[in-house]
Amino acid sequence: MTAYKRDRFKHAMTRKTTSERQIMSQDDIRRALARVAHEILERNRGAQELVLVGIYTRGVLLANRLAANIGQFEGSEVPVGALDINLYRDDLQERSRPVLRPTNIPVAINDKRVVLVDDVLYTGRTIRAAMDALNDFGRPKQVQLAILLDRGHRELPIRADYVGQNIPTATDEVVKVRMEETDGVDRVTIVRSDDFKDSR
Repeated sequence: MTAYKRDRFKHAMTRKTTSERQIMSQDDIRRALARVAHEILERNRGAQELVLVGIYTRGVLLANRLAANIGQFEGSEVPVGALDINLYRDDLQERSRPVLRPTNIPVAINDKRVVLVDDVLYTGRTIRAAMDALNDFGRPKQVQLAILLDRGHRELPIRADYVGQNIPTATDEVVKVRMEETDGVDRVTIVRSDDFKDSR
């Protein structure tokens, strides 16, 4: 490839994505999770009968952090599960072969208060798939939803019970949640890209 073609290729690639804008820092995420943990405890009058279930991937990490906060505030351990929803998605036929991860819910959820945890709430389709998947493991007394970030643009009548932060976004913007466990840093940014479609 000649230098001229290389320069044109780099220019074309940089045009696809505008500058990345940070909307949550490490401290913002920490404070949001601490507040959400307090709200969960207040609404449920403690940690008894609580089970946190994170949706892969970052929802699982967030659920573990919330459980750690609850343990610190309440002095009791809350079970944490991990839920894979790929086979329950309504766009499964449109996607390439999904990567399946092990669903692990360490306790029976019958008659428990289950808090589903995810990073970003968008269309609501991921949460609907998660509730369908959860039904295969029992019948909870109640299912609640904790979200780090609500970006709007709902397509289904789904509302979060606990929200770390509400951020108005455009449909052509992408919310990127980075976490230390997987990305080496805690940060939430917004980037606009014509090539990235988010359907959470």
